[in-house]
Amino acid sequence: MTDAVADPVDAFVDVALPVPLRRTFTYRVPADDPALPLGARVAVPFSGRKLAGFVVGHRQAPPEGVKRIMKVAGRLEREPVFGPELLRFLEEAARYYLHPVGEVLRAAAPALPKGAFARLRAKGFLEQGEALPGRAIGTREEWFVTATGKTPEKRLGSAQESLLAEVATTKTLTELRASVGPRARSVTKALEARGLVAIEVREVRTDPFFDRPIERDRPPTLNPAQLRAVEKIWGAREDGGTFLLHGVTGSGKTEVYLHVIARARAEGRGALLLVPEIALTPQLVGRFRARFGDDIAVLHSGLGERERDDAWRRLRAGEFTLAVGARSALFAPVPRLGVLVVDEEHDGSFKQEDGFRYHARDMAMLRAARAKALCVLGSATPSVESYRAALEGRTALLRLPERATQQALPPVEIVDLKRQKRGPGSHLLLSGPLHHGVRETLEAGDQAILFLNRRGFAPSLRCLSCGDVAECPACSVALTVHRTSSSASLRCHYCDFRQSAPEVCGSCGSPELLTKGLGTQQLEDSLREAFPEARVARLDRDVATGPKIEDVLSRLRRREVDVLVGTQMVAKGHDLPGVTFVGVVLADQSLAFPDFRAGERTFQLLAQVAGRAGRGARAGKVLFQTFQPDHPSIVAAAQHDYERFFEAELEERRELGYPPFGRLVAVRADGGADDKTRAAIGELARIAKRHPAIKEGRLRVLGPAPAPIARLRARFRHRFLLRGETGPVRAVAARLADRIDEGFSGVRIAVDVDPVSML
Repeated sequence: MTDAVADPVDAFVDVALPVPLRRTFTYRVPADDPALPLGARVAVPFSGRKLAGFVVGHRQAPPEGVKRIMKVAGRLEREPVFGPELLRFLEEAARYYLHPVGEVLRAAAPALPKGAFARLRAKGFLEQGEALPGRAIGTREEWFVTATGKTPEKRLGSAQESLLAEVATTKTLTELRASVGPRARSVTKALEARGLVAIEVREVRTDPFFDRPIERDRPPTLNPAQLRAVEKIWGAREDGGTFLLHGVTGSGKTEVYLHVIARARAEGRGALLLVPEIALTPQLVGRFRARFGDDIAVLHSGLGERERDDAWRRLRAGEFTLAVGARSALFAPVPRLGVLVVDEEHDGSFKQEDGFRYHARDMAMLRAARAKALCVLGSATPSVESYRAALEGRTALLRLPERATQQALPPVEIVDLKRQKRGPGSHLLLSGPLHHGVRETLEAGDQAILFLNRRGFAPSLRCLSCGDVAECPACSVALTVHRTSSSASLRCHYCDFRQSAPEVCGSCGSPELLTKGLGTQQLEDSLREAFPEARVARLDRDVATGPKIEDVLSRLRRREVDVLVGTQMVAKGHDLPGVTFVGVVLADQSLAFPDFRAGERTFQLLAQVAGRAGRGARAGKVLFQTFQPDHPSIVAAAQHDYERFFEAELEERRELGYPPFGRLVAVRADGGADDKTRAAIGELARIAKRHPAIKEGRLRVLGPAPAPIARLRARFRHRFLLRGETGPVRAVAARLADRIDEGFSGVRIAVDVDPVSML
């Protein structure tokens, strides 16, 4: 595959490959494909391997000093995978996050088509049975069978008669198999040969979000605040712009999104909606289907590769112009992008925490700007960075100050757990006021949610004799106790290590073992004991994932559940009109995290979960239990006062120089050997500390030090932070990335630009 010195009239392309190197590679264009377009996916030889890469540049001559140029083996698809706008955006995102562009493009691309392998084997590039690294899929097709109305010339068999009767209206082959039996395919072909049925072959989608029909709705009349927001946003459609839509819980932000998107689609523009976690928002997808029909690409982790690829290609072909999905949907090839919405923009799940560590909210603003599209960031509890940007005029601030139903925000009672005695229930954290709130709700025939962001039965198992806590052998965290009716186990919520609960202490052999703390499983048991007449359900990762989440919420909407116990899954934007009481069992739990955003996350979580109460016809009530009743985040959340929280939080950030008053980059190292990992992070920290901005006070290096979770999945973890002005922080981060490109034996290094997690 290696050629001699290239002919000077030959054309060359720069190819981005999925390798951990921040550079591209030049290849000669084969004579039979002289015009490889930008964004095309091609097969190339690389360092003794065969890889799929993307054309990102053209050149008339090889790079200076290069003597031998290898040849592109062939194009893998007829059309470019990425159009010009999307390709430029992805290249810019790679530069911003200091990540190899080839890995970014691979993350954004659909699966490899299987047909490409056959072509490459025919050319001799791939051997029989050999495939390129990555995914490969084929399309899924379905027969749609319809009777032609022609009269049979000869007598039909019983199976043929049955099938012909079924297809008076169009039926799929799958439906016919269910009603006629396994011979449906052969019987259909026999009827087609006699001209009695017509078969149309179509590509189909199988997606749990489309498993049941939804009636189309009519757009409601907007209230004055909603209408002002729509008109302000739509007024900027010519040049684009970014808007922060700050609306209290239940204020009708979704209806604003729907109206703006409808206007864009009416003008032939595409739209993209990003949500924090698609599995938690089937109700939102249902509203979009009711408004726009089923020609929507819903991109989520529950899709198989075939279905995900189908949605991606329909968007690229222009068959779909609306996409809904979690953070990776940011890369969807929406045609003529006109509107990009980020719902719950404050949510931390928009940040990718491994590999290409992008933040979908920030990159949504960049993509919209490059496409001259409208970008709408929506939240009842905006991130501090987004709200300050709006106050400074870098984005436009729009407010929805009241609920769309005119129902007031629910009053919140704060219960001081240092003074309050336990209620009639079996656990200390079921206080008298909380017990009374649940009892009062049940007697009124209403529903309640109890929120505790800690799954399992108990957070830890401690020996009363020696004090040891059962820890994960691979992670420096306590094992969580889980129980069933017949047994108990210990689990790690990071690496999923599991073992049976011991009968004696592993350190001293004492049988005196005590569970410490409260988890959702134990809370559920305590509620069943305290309220035996109530129908209690639980919503956390142990009992529900994917479609099962919606099953639990649907039972709640159908009034088949009286009390729902849940983790933060219950706080994510659900509209539950029967819920009138929300109890937060331990409101200060998240304040203990070693993270400068702990107060912000606490406020957001409390405000969001409180917003589940009183969204229907009946008024709601909320109760926060806490050991820190005077904490600013808890007090502000209880008063539904975002501005009060924001001012207090901003002052703390200003004093410490944290975002939005300074830029932040985290440099993380992990490895199987602690000494090697420590040495690698130490070398990088020394490079950073040599920058002159340190003496000028424009840059600080915090660390290096072990990470808060010092060992994870049997790998030791160390880190340091760069904090300061944008210029020096980015300059040092780029220098460190160059050193990382050279490699560290046995140690993985990551440069995380604008980190969200401090763990």
